[in-house]
Amino acid sequence: MTPRADVTATAPDLFKAWYAFSIKVGECGLEKPLLELVKIRASQINGCANCLNMHTADARRAGETEQRIHLLAAWQEAPCYTDRERAALAWTEHLTEVATKRAPDAVYAALDGQFDKEEQVKLTMMINVINGWNRLAVGFNLYAPELGWK
Repeated sequence: MTPRADVTATAPDLFKAWYAFSIKVGECGLEKPLLELVKIRASQINGCANCLNMHTADARRAGETEQRIHLLAAWQEAPCYTDRERAALAWTEHLTEVATKRAPDAVYAALDGQFDKEEQVKLTMMINVINGWNRLAVGFNLYAPELGWK
């Protein structure tokens, strides 16, 4: 896979701002393992190999088990996720596929039952961030194997 553009060099000021924003959102105070699950699930939906490689490695470093990482694509049927994680994953799926899934009241109610308003905004920002990275990586054929696990 040949990259279509070097996004860091082509628009360096925008890239630096995007990267800084991404880091800031990642340090928002929500649980690191939860954020990694969200990043993996959105990346699965978007088919982003680069982000899947990176965030499965990051999830392992954050303490996630192989079982929970492997079952993430079927989280609704897997008993190993908490109600908080389930609410976050449902919100992630609906916002990642917002054109067809929208953000139904039932999905929001589950989110509202597990996350306070500030956490909801932080989580939604992370969903926006990972979807943005997915679109950059998929759109420009970006893949950095050194960012994942070996």
